[in-house]
Amino acid sequence: MDKNACFRNIPKVDTLLETPEITALADKYGREVAVDCIRGRTESLRAFISESSDMAAIQRRMDSLVSDICAAAEKLFAPDLRPVINATGTVLHTNLGRAPISAAHSERMQALVSGYSNLEYDLAAGARGERYSHFEQLLCRITGAEAAMAVNNNAAAVYLVLCALGAGREIPVSRGELVEIGGKFRVPDVMAQSGAVMVEVGTTNKTRLADYESAITENTGALLKVHTSNFRIVGFTESVSVKELCDLGAKHGLPVIEDIGSGVLIDLSKYGLPYEPTVQESLRAGASIVCFSGDKLLGGPQAGIIVGKREYIAKIKKHPMTRALRIDKFTAGALELTFEDYISEERAISNIPVLRMLTRTPYELSESAARLASLLKGANAAVAIENCESQVGGGSMPLARLSSKAVTIKPNAITTAAFEARLRLLPLPIVARVTEDKVLLDLRTIPDNQLDAVAAGVMKALE
Repeated sequence: MDKNACFRNIPKVDTLLETPEITALADKYGREVAVDCIRGRTESLRAFISESSDMAAIQRRMDSLVSDICAAAEKLFAPDLRPVINATGTVLHTNLGRAPISAAHSERMQALVSGYSNLEYDLAAGARGERYSHFEQLLCRITGAEAAMAVNNNAAAVYLVLCALGAGREIPVSRGELVEIGGKFRVPDVMAQSGAVMVEVGTTNKTRLADYESAITENTGALLKVHTSNFRIVGFTESVSVKELCDLGAKHGLPVIEDIGSGVLIDLSKYGLPYEPTVQESLRAGASIVCFSGDKLLGGPQAGIIVGKREYIAKIKKHPMTRALRIDKFTAGALELTFEDYISEERAISNIPVLRMLTRTPYELSESAARLASLLKGANAAVAIENCESQVGGGSMPLARLSSKAVTIKPNAITTAAFEARLRLLPLPIVARVTEDKVLLDLRTIPDNQLDAVAAGVMKALE
């Protein structure tokens, strides 16, 4: 059969619309969608016929035309945002949504988000309430803060605090803390948008208490300290502790604002991780306001959490920008459930997925790797268990490398690059790393209840 015959054999739109499969498609999605998909796939088929010299491949494409049309329609209406399996070993993977919410929390959230709730309704008083009330008392109990609230992310939290407490006033901040927090959002830009006047003190590597003190004037509104979450300056360095800064603030009657970044509520150094200052320590040191992320080391939903002294939180809550940056019912509910777990450190480590992944023991990782390797017996690939290193991610603990275990896969019949791409394109995508021409599946970020799905996906991708 020549190419002209192939072109003539492509069915017309009306003919394809009469096939049972596409009739069902039109009933499901509408005739207009069916026609658009028919035209798209037939045009693609014509282009393939024009470019290809493989008549067998052309025939296969012609034979699959109806199924390709149906698949195109299904893909058009399939949700683009969907679950993936994180096999990268990066626990707080920003591109993959950072901190996952536990299955138990998700189940409790289902009823909350699928119907009405008392988000801003005081059931006892029968009057309007406050959306922060569902977790404020709980969070204050955990951290020792006098008051608390939350907005949609930590950049928004810093912005709002500066709007409420620093607009039109000078805010001294160390040059070594003028960080970029991701996505080209920079502390100087956030400060400028808030209306605060940034006053740089010290140098990139050395800032002393005297630098802050010399910058204080009658127009100073607050002192700002920013945790350099996503980088470290090492070597010839000096910085001012939050305690020293708070003592200076008290001397001059100025509030101290600290952006602590990742929001650690537990000293994770006891689990073999690098030491990170906790929210509680900052508040005990005297910080007036502490801001931190909800979806990093805290292990909750995306949010910017603000805790501190009641007089300043009250002022922030009343600021007009608070409404523009406020959290929704899902975030409020998820924060409450997350903070409930922090009532007990053991409960938090056990129940919060981020903490559970970060504290997995070498034995647990080895057991999971052995189980996955066993499930991959008979795979058309070289499968091995190897040592590897995980990372925290999300701008948290940037220098930390966590010893981990991985199952590595070197395909026999296809290239490693093609195999990695197939994993990403599975119905339940698997996002992995490639190293030394092998796909690496890091067990730190693969919970045991996903091992069967990973094995099934790997086998499918190797076909």
